[in-house]
Amino acid sequence: MSGRIRVVVAKPGLDGHDRGAKVVARALRDAGMEVIYTGLHQTPEQVVQTAIQEDADVVGLSVLSGAHLTLFARVIELLRDKGAADVVVFGGGIIPDDDLPRLREMGVAKVFTPGATTQEIVDWVRGNVPAQ
Repeated sequence: MSGRIRVVVAKPGLDGHDRGAKVVARALRDAGMEVIYTGLHQTPEQVVQTAIQEDADVVGLSVLSGAHLTLFARVIELLRDKGAADVVVFGGGIIPDDDLPRLREMGVAKVFTPGATTQEIVDWVRGNVPAQ
């Protein structure tokens, strides 16, 4: 193993705005992590398949469409079903504060809302995701 944190950054669902996801992916890469960006319009099944194929340590989901509860839940469910429950899931996007406790309960490790800096995200990943 390389000892570097392997991150899958994904845009699940129908949302077509990926600038934030690309900025986060680049910041994580520039911080020395191995980053796989899946592109737009991924299904939860595609995200999980990529995470498993790439032996990811962490999956970062960007959701701006309002479907965050459904999309996060499905990704976490599929990771568990595929024996990859140890993959850390975090996310960001336009997510109401009222939904944050539900996301934590379902297993989302961290949610970054608008205003979070890329350095905050890099520091959180480094501090909360062990490299293999």
